Amino acid sequence: MLTVYNCIVNEHDLRLVALAALICGISSFSAVNLLHHVGRSTNRNRLAWLMIAATSTGFGIWATHFIAMLAFTPGIPNAYNPELSALSLAAAVVLTAAGMWVATLRNGLDHHLVGGAILGGGIATMHYIGMAAFEVQGRIEWNLLLVAASLLAGVTLAALALVVVLRRPSLSATLGGAVLLTLAICTLHFIAMGAVSIVPDSSIEISQYTIQPTSQAFAVAAASLVILVLSGTALWIDLRFRRQKLEADRMHGLANAAVEGLIVCDGNRIISANDSMAKLTGMATATLNGMQLGDLFGSDMSGFGEQPQEVELRGSDDTGIPVELIARSIDYCGKPHNVIAVRDIRERKKAEQEILRLAHFDPLTGLANRRSFSGRLEMEIAAMGRARKSGHLALLLLDLDRFKEVNDLYGHGAGDAMLQKVAHCVTGILRQGQMVARLGGDEFAIIAPNLTDPLEAGRIANAVLNAMREENRLSVGGGLVSASIGIALYPSDAENQASLITHADTALYRAKTEGKDTYRYFEASMGAEARDKRVMEHELRQAVARKEFYLVYQPQKEISSGKMVGFEALIRWRHPTRGDVPPTIFIPVAEDSGAIGQIGEWVLTAACEEAARWENPLTVAVNVSAVQLHNPNFSRKVHETLLNSGLAPGRLELEITETALVKDMPRALATLRQVKALGVRVAMDDFGTGYSSLSNLRAFPFDKIKIDGSFIKSVDKNGQVAAIVRAVLGLGRGLGLPVLAEGVETLGELKFLDAEACEIGQGYYIGRPGLIEEFSELTGVDAPTVTNDAAGQRNRSVLAFAPAPALSVNRA
Repeated sequence: MLTVYNCIVNEHDLRLVALAALICGISSFSAVNLLHHVGRSTNRNRLAWLMIAATSTGFGIWATHFIAMLAFTPGIPNAYNPELSALSLAAAVVLTAAGMWVATLRNGLDHHLVGGAILGGGIATMHYIGMAAFEVQGRIEWNLLLVAASLLAGVTLAALALVVVLRRPSLSATLGGAVLLTLAICTLHFIAMGAVSIVPDSSIEISQYTIQPTSQAFAVAAASLVILVLSGTALWIDLRFRRQKLEADRMHGLANAAVEGLIVCDGNRIISANDSMAKLTGMATATLNGMQLGDLFGSDMSGFGEQPQEVELRGSDDTGIPVELIARSIDYCGKPHNVIAVRDIRERKKAEQEILRLAHFDPLTGLANRRSFSGRLEMEIAAMGRARKSGHLALLLLDLDRFKEVNDLYGHGAGDAMLQKVAHCVTGILRQGQMVARLGGDEFAIIAPNLTDPLEAGRIANAVLNAMREENRLSVGGGLVSASIGIALYPSDAENQASLITHADTALYRAKTEGKDTYRYFEASMGAEARDKRVMEHELRQAVARKEFYLVYQPQKEISSGKMVGFEALIRWRHPTRGDVPPTIFIPVAEDSGAIGQIGEWVLTAACEEAARWENPLTVAVNVSAVQLHNPNFSRKVHETLLNSGLAPGRLELEITETALVKDMPRALATLRQVKALGVRVAMDDFGTGYSSLSNLRAFPFDKIKIDGSFIKSVDKNGQVAAIVRAVLGLGRGLGLPVLAEGVETLGELKFLDAEACEIGQGYYIGRPGLIEEFSELTGVDAPTVTNDAAGQRNRSVLAFAPAPALSVNRA
């Protein structure tokens, strides 16, 4: 290496050597920066960046060589061959381009090493062609060992330079790569120059077509200027790229913080996508970058703008994903771009589908709901009206019998299971085109269009009832309850939806009143009855305010002594046009319509106010409906009535039927205990006709048992009835409860009850119901004096009851 050192120190102008090294360093730094851009470029502009980088590097290698050659002072005449000089420059550019192309073709160590070796070979080729262009008046001899060392050093350092630059791009890697590339150029040149020995020979002439060193200096200066321009350009591009990269990284970081997918587009080309977008599509962000919008959202993106637009996104597995797109225009890296927010709306679509399902279908049974039923019925009626064909549309309304009792006795879970079984039974017998819907509660409806014969509707109804009966037979524990069905036909019964439903409901009511577990067709006479019932419901709600109700009182006496113990208050309705309406007619209507609550309160108030005026402290019994009993304010109402009327609590007796208890036994028990705490007496009415009588007697705080009149009728002649009455009387004695027998109508019945030690009786034989004025001797209140006309009017206002005979039965 001493030869190389002597060559540099003794045979070169060190100032020009330093200049050559500076030019080489600038060129190498420019080459490394441009090489980064080659690696990052797309196919479209990769070649342009490759040529820029190869030109800058090739010119730098060539300028370094010839500046160093100008610094070489052999001491004898010398010149340069222009053709070979140009060839050396071309070789430097071409081989540099080849090396850079190979090195950046793949991001692998083998490609980096091979590409660097080619670049090193380009440096060597340029040098030795440049040396071939050097003409001198003498012979040039080469030290082959140093030549080999120069080649090895140049190729090795160039390969290492590209490996350092391309493996992990960074500022330190850029600087290191630039240093290694500078060493590769300078080391190869000066070791090769150390391998040269020039033997002066005057016989050798320099060609007249050579370029003098001064002219060569101008060419080198021009090449250096090109290098400086390209280097400056590379530096400016690099700084600009770094700013853009910082901005892109900052925006990409912000974009990655978004839950929604975000993509930045240059026209229709995607240039950046966040992690949420990659996760949504199942593609890597590198794959998304460079794709067209049409590749993700379809070819038709017309009309796309700032207004939300729903489209389908194609994922990595070609599955369609519903998304919503919203675009905004932004300035991205100094140019206008579109940023598109991609919102995944799968959950929203799913929720919309569920809302749509809930809006049209019953969640418990899965059947169509009332809304869907109304729409379908309207559509079928309109279709039949347009077609004008002969045929019938049948509407069947189905209502379960005694379903309320199932909920009360077994709970709502059992009721829900029953409704699901009903839906299954009905659905199983319907044909295509027929529809079943659940309208609410235990109400169902069937739409059967295009029936050729009205009797087909009856066959459908019969099939439904048979399916439910079969389910009852096969089920353990009773299965389903029965059902009642009402049928109305379009257009024979009605010509619009509202009338058709009304008529089917009327037929359903008739089926229920005629025994249940059956079906009935609508008849015109039913409509009149239904209208009459609705009118009566309306009139009942006004009857209290119009003072159309009045009370009659039926005596209750001790059977053994005939002593008067009290009255039962019974309501009567004197209608302005209907006349006296029997309780058996208006009480059921009042219970169905809910008016019984208001009527019951009036009876309680009127009876207490009347009894408070009696001088004799007789009891007054008042019937209480289930609606009153289960009203949470009932005990407070009783207390207020007693305070307002001044009646002693012990004189009031509330009669409760067993059927009123089963609706909500815990609440009924709590209410009765509150009433008992006031001092009011409670009697079980109609004993033996309800549910679980014995358990009710044990659970509820009753003061009296009233045997239903159906058990008293012919008790003196029917042995089975007599046995039942004796059992009830024995039960009362065992529980310490007095027993009152209702419906005593004959002397024989009275004698039987007296013989069996029944304490109290009530009935036509003991005393018929009448206005309280008729019992003034018993109450101690003088009857008001009335004129004959007034008395006649009073007598016409009540039933023509005959006076009851005096009791004269003695205990045997």
